[in-house]
Amino acid sequence: MKIGLAQINTVVGDLPGNYEKILAAYTRAVEAGADLVLTPELAVTGYPPQDLLFKSRFVPANLEVLGRLQGAVGDVPLVVGFVALQQEGQVGQAFHNAAAFLQRGHQPQIVYKSLLPTYDVFDEARYFQPAAQTAPVVWNGRKLGLTICEDIWCEPYLPRPLYSADPARSLVEQGAEVILNLSASPFQCGKPRRRFEMIASLAARYKVPFVYCNSVGGNDELIFDGNSCVFNAQGGSVGTLGGFAEEVSVVDLDGPVRPLPPLPEEPAELFPALVLGLKDYFAKCGFRSAVLGLSGGIDSAVTAALAVEALGAENVTGVAMPSPYSSKGSVADALALAENLRIQCHQLPISEPFEAFKRQFRDIFAGLPEDATEENMQARLRGMILMSFSNKFGSLLLTTGNKSELAVGYCTLYGDMAGGLAVISDVPKTSVYRLANYINRERELIPLSTIEKPPSAELKPDQRDQDTLPPYDVLDRILQLYVEDNLSAVEIIAKGNDAQTVRWIQRRVDLNEYKRAQAVPGLKVTSRAFGSGRRMPIAQRFVE
Repeated sequence: MKIGLAQINTVVGDLPGNYEKILAAYTRAVEAGADLVLTPELAVTGYPPQDLLFKSRFVPANLEVLGRLQGAVGDVPLVVGFVALQQEGQVGQAFHNAAAFLQRGHQPQIVYKSLLPTYDVFDEARYFQPAAQTAPVVWNGRKLGLTICEDIWCEPYLPRPLYSADPARSLVEQGAEVILNLSASPFQCGKPRRRFEMIASLAARYKVPFVYCNSVGGNDELIFDGNSCVFNAQGGSVGTLGGFAEEVSVVDLDGPVRPLPPLPEEPAELFPALVLGLKDYFAKCGFRSAVLGLSGGIDSAVTAALAVEALGAENVTGVAMPSPYSSKGSVADALALAENLRIQCHQLPISEPFEAFKRQFRDIFAGLPEDATEENMQARLRGMILMSFSNKFGSLLLTTGNKSELAVGYCTLYGDMAGGLAVISDVPKTSVYRLANYINRERELIPLSTIEKPPSAELKPDQRDQDTLPPYDVLDRILQLYVEDNLSAVEIIAKGNDAQTVRWIQRRVDLNEYKRAQAVPGLKVTSRAFGSGRRMPIAQRFVE
């Protein structure tokens, strides 16, 4: 059997556009000799549709698209993800996450998703009712097991034991000769490799081929990496699609076994993920150009390079805003970066407005020493300048803060946190450095002086990040254990980390929840980002 994989980039809520994309991919696959064509999870609506499902016309409109697809397909079946209505009179949620097996002259065969993830960024139990039972779809005398994303996820690849049911095993026990999986599995570093391992092991365990079609593209904070794949009944790879790009391919289940393609390690995996997330956020939200502050530091340099890769140099504008404490080297680095990336860069010093702003408080602040108040004034003046560029020219402002700084509150509300998209807010500082070196792999785009100099916010004389923060390698290691792995301070200390440092980081993370609650959307690339997958109360008093 030859399976057509339609690894497509759908837009949430663009039902007409998604219809055209699905039909075009189906046509290409049929012309290439497919016996059956498979699309990603919820291809009709885009994933995740979230509370669009509650709009009165949304689900009926998605059913109308399904009807149009049924009328457009030929003798080659199309398996497509959509939202089904719960049967009238049944208890539970109003909708099903569903897949339809469509073929000319036949009634659609519908299956429902069994396992509904409700952890991390997933909240499917809020919307969907799980399948009451599973059964194969019968086609030309063959039994096909249709599954949807989580239905094939199993230990030890889940964050913890979650489900008593095993839809894939149930389908195989009922005679399914192949398992087809429609998926919308978000990216995180290292996940494509783990997916390949899991699907290969499932195919070998159940002794049937597994066909996995994953979505690709960015939808808000989530990035879908594609990397669709097919494994035969022995667990051998007979076909894989690329990562981070749309692709339509036909794979023969009986084809020769091929070695899995080498999957890149961080940062080579991280770079295209962030570029795709940034590019799609702009395209799907209707923005064409970006503006960002260029400080001469590594975070803004990496963000600018990502923006140029995603949008083109002609659509990226940098603004250098030196203060009285900015070094000549930082200004020179910002200008050199702009020249290397071939982007326009404006210089707007903030020394005069900073002094004018401080004069407004001369009497009120009389006798009080300068402190973080004056430091934050500079950041907020820069935020106001950048937002003025954004408003006047319609460019989306990119924030440049990294995950390490956001975690411990080393950022200024309404200052460097102002903007429309936080490109590297889920990238730890140590990974930012690795990204910078990767960006420079062929030629120097980011000045070496930017990479080599000690990081500094330059908001007071001779300031260095490490004056108030632990070394970034120490900070990032502890943050991963505390934020991503959910370990307590006691457990982190028991792993050999300095107790005072751990307690300080823990407290800083907890105290700065209010800042992150006001942060702009960021692109998720780790197992746990600050965003919809981490919901912490602001007003709370739990202290270890």
